[in-house]
Amino acid sequence: MKPLFSLDSTLSSFAIPIPPDIVKIRTGESVGEWVDKERKGRVVIVSPTTTLEQSISHILAGPGVSDLPTLVIVDEQGTATGMVEPYQLMTAFVVLTQNQSALLSTLMDTMSEAVTIVDSRNVVQHWNRAAETIYEINREQVVGTSLDEHFASESIRLLDALRQGTSVQRVYHIPRPDSHVLINAAPIRREGEIIGAISIEQDITELVRLNEELAHTTAHLHNLQQEMSRFQAADDPFYAIKGHSASIQSAIGSAKKVAQTDATVLIYGESGVGKELFAKAIHQASRRHEKPFIAINCGAIPAALFESELFGYQGGAFTGAEKKGKPGKLELAHGGTLFLDEIGELPLELQVKLLRALQERQFYRVGGTEPITVNTRIVAATNRQLEQMVTDGRFREDLYYRLNVFSLEIPPLRERREDLPELVQIFIHEYSVAHDHSVPRISPEVMQALYEYNWPGNIRQLRNVIERLSILQENGVILPEHLPSVIRSHAEPTHVSVHTPIGGTYAPPTPTPPSIIRPSIAYTSPPANEKERILAALERTYGNKKAAAELLGVSRGTLYNKMKKFNINEESFKWD
Repeated sequence: MKPLFSLDSTLSSFAIPIPPDIVKIRTGESVGEWVDKERKGRVVIVSPTTTLEQSISHILAGPGVSDLPTLVIVDEQGTATGMVEPYQLMTAFVVLTQNQSALLSTLMDTMSEAVTIVDSRNVVQHWNRAAETIYEINREQVVGTSLDEHFASESIRLLDALRQGTSVQRVYHIPRPDSHVLINAAPIRREGEIIGAISIEQDITELVRLNEELAHTTAHLHNLQQEMSRFQAADDPFYAIKGHSASIQSAIGSAKKVAQTDATVLIYGESGVGKELFAKAIHQASRRHEKPFIAINCGAIPAALFESELFGYQGGAFTGAEKKGKPGKLELAHGGTLFLDEIGELPLELQVKLLRALQERQFYRVGGTEPITVNTRIVAATNRQLEQMVTDGRFREDLYYRLNVFSLEIPPLRERREDLPELVQIFIHEYSVAHDHSVPRISPEVMQALYEYNWPGNIRQLRNVIERLSILQENGVILPEHLPSVIRSHAEPTHVSVHTPIGGTYAPPTPTPPSIIRPSIAYTSPPANEKERILAALERTYGNKKAAAELLGVSRGTLYNKMKKFNINEESFKWD
C-alpha cells in the first residue's frame, strides 16, 4: 500500500479493482452483498471521493464490530468498480498514523525553531532537536513529563494557550542568560475542545548579540568623536558640518538656537544629508553635553525587540534572565539626549508606548512593576513625510505633535551645490590619508560631472564616490573614466563654443588640471571688484565655467563675455 499522509486521502486511491458481477446491489439501496466463490459479506455503497475520515462513519454504522461491512465503490451508473475490505481500511489507518508520526518527527527536527507540543494536562508530547539545544534538556528527559517540572509555571506561555485558549505572536523571552527567543504559542483544538497546545520559539540570540555589539561600537565611536571634538573645535560643536551655502548655514543657525533649550527637535531630511550629525551637534552645544547621547534606529531594530531596547527589562522578568536586568536606551540617556532615528518606521503599537513615556516622563521596564522617572531630551529624525502618514493613519497624530515642537529641515546636496568643491576637498584628503597615498589631482571634467549630478544619496553618496575615486586614481590623477557610469553620463565636453552678442563664437581653452585641490573660497568678505569676483569663482570651481556662472548668478554666456572683457584666461587663475 502506498504511503498515506492525510485523512483526506480518498478510498479510490487504494481500492482493489473487482469485476462488477460479484457485487449484488438492489436499485436505490445503499447496502448490498458481495459473493466471491465461497466468500460473501455485507457491503456499503460509497462514492469514489469518499475520504478515510468519512469512511469511519460508514464502518461504524453496522450492527457490530464482528460484522464490519466491506466498502464498495460504484461509478455514476451504479456499477461496482472496486472494494475495500475492513482489514484494508484498518491497515490504511495504521499506515497513515505511522507515516504522519514519521512526517511530524522529521518536520520538527528539520526546523531551526524550537517546537514544544503538550497535551491538555500540560504533559510534553513532542520536543524537537532545536528545543534540546536552546533549553539544554534532552527529549528523553522531558517527553512524557509535565512542563512544570522543568520551568516555572509563570514563565510557561503554553499555559495561557491551554487554560485560556489565547494565542501569542512573537513575544520576547529569555530562557537563560545567554539566550533570546521569540515565542509563538497557540492552543490545539478539535471540534472546539482544547486538546493541547504548541509553542514555536525562534532563536534570536545572535541578532541580539550583534545589536548589542553595534550599540557598544556606536557608543565607543561617539566617545572618540567627543574626545576629538575637544581638540578640533571645542568652541563649536557644529564644526563637523561642512559648507558655506546659505541653506546649510541657515539650518546650522537654527540648530544652534534650539540647542540652547530643552525643546524636542524633529529633524527632516533625505537619506544621507547628515541628520545624526546635526543631532549630535545639538546635544554637544546644549547644557546636557556632559551627559550621554544615546541613539536608537527605529527602523533597524525588530519590533519584538524594540520595547526591551527602549525601556529595558527587569531582573528576573524571564526564566534565566540576568539578575540585575538591563536598562533601556531611554534610561541610559537620563540627563542627556535620546536620538530616535527613522522615527517614521516605528510600528503603530509601539508609538503608543513611546508617546506615554514621553508625556509622563515615566515608564516601566519589561516585566517591571516600579515606574522609572527620567529627564531625557528627545531629538527625532525622519526622511518620511509624517504629516501625510498621519493623514493616512500610519502615524499617530498625538505623537506627531509631541515630537514636532521644533522642526529642522536639512537641505539635500543638490540644493547646495556650491558646497561641493569644499566637500570634495575634505573627503579626498581624508581618503588619501586613509589609503596612504598623495592627494590626487581632479580633472575639470570630473568636477563638472560631480557638480551636475543630482546626488539622491546626498553627502553619504558623495563620500562613497570620492572614496571610489581615491582608490581608482592612476598616477595621481582622477579622470572621468574613474567615475561611476551614472555620474559619468552627466559630464560635458570641456570645449564649448558660445555665441557672442555680435554674432561671433568664442571657444574657451581647456583649463590646466590643478596639481592639488585648492581650499574652497568662503565668501565671507567678497572681492572688491567684478574681475576679482570672477577670478575667485573660477578658482573655487576649479575652472568649471558653468559652476562659476551659477555661483556668480549669471548665465554661462555672460560669464564668457566678461572673461573676454577683462582678458581672463586660463593663466589668470592657474593653480599653484
